[in-house]
Amino acid sequence: MIVFGSMKMISALTAVTVALLVTYATARQPFAAAAAFVLKLYRSPKLLILFLSLLLIMALNKFELNLEDALPIPRDLTRLLVGWEGSWQGALQRALESPSLTFFCAFFYLVVFQGFMIASLIYYVSAGKDKLYIALCVALLLNYLVAVPFYLFVPVHEAWSASTNIRFLMLDAFPSFETQYRHLSGLDNCFPSLHTSISVTMALLALRSGSKRWAIFGVANASIIVFSIFYLGIHWATDMFAGVVLASVVVAIGLKVGAWLDRSAIRRRRQPRLQKEELQKLAPSRLTDS
Repeated sequence: MIVFGSMKMISALTAVTVALLVTYATARQPFAAAAAFVLKLYRSPKLLILFLSLLLIMALNKFELNLEDALPIPRDLTRLLVGWEGSWQGALQRALESPSLTFFCAFFYLVVFQGFMIASLIYYVSAGKDKLYIALCVALLLNYLVAVPFYLFVPVHEAWSASTNIRFLMLDAFPSFETQYRHLSGLDNCFPSLHTSISVTMALLALRSGSKRWAIFGVANASIIVFSIFYLGIHWATDMFAGVVLASVVVAIGLKVGAWLDRSAIRRRRQPRLQKEELQKLAPSRLTDS
């Protein structure tokens, strides 16, 4: 079963997914929500800087593999994980494997994961949920800033590459994964699992969005992603647990930063009004004195 033929196809599917998710979240035409997002960023340097910082850290992440080649080879911890985890992912695959399930998991791993990330940013800004937008940007930045040093100095190979009992089922749905997608995700970039940490990050913030259906989708997405990283033969349970811990920490930090910046913005908006009210109160007394 060949489903994904190229990265162009994945990009097109991601764009459609973003549009559907934005419509689902806002009950608005997706282009209207996207326009509101762009306009809000244009008017708010703070929100724009966060967005550009996010784009920058993701772009720099692409060069992480090149940096690995330039650094001394550190100790590979893969065998340590194999020693205490075994190859239970292979048993899971043999019990559940089917073409439809493989496609479903690959679709969430390749398309919905990034589509939900983009849609979340658009939704929070267009709906006026600046605190959540800031929290998400900060949390995503911290996810990458914490994970990349581990990838550089604590390499752990993907499960399928360390055990002959585990298949890399992603190739059934995306045969050219190794040539087209691998440059975005190194073979030894497993610990912690960014797919886990980012999907759990998005779920935890979705639970605070005030939208029940957005929260339900966020939790469902994170659950499917966590299942998929095992079913497809990519990650170890240790990677997943580390990702959950990382997500919990960065969300807590992101919410604190978001609340602080949001309060600062409210105080700045109120200050001109307070000054105007004080001048209005002083005006009658001045007329009386004269």
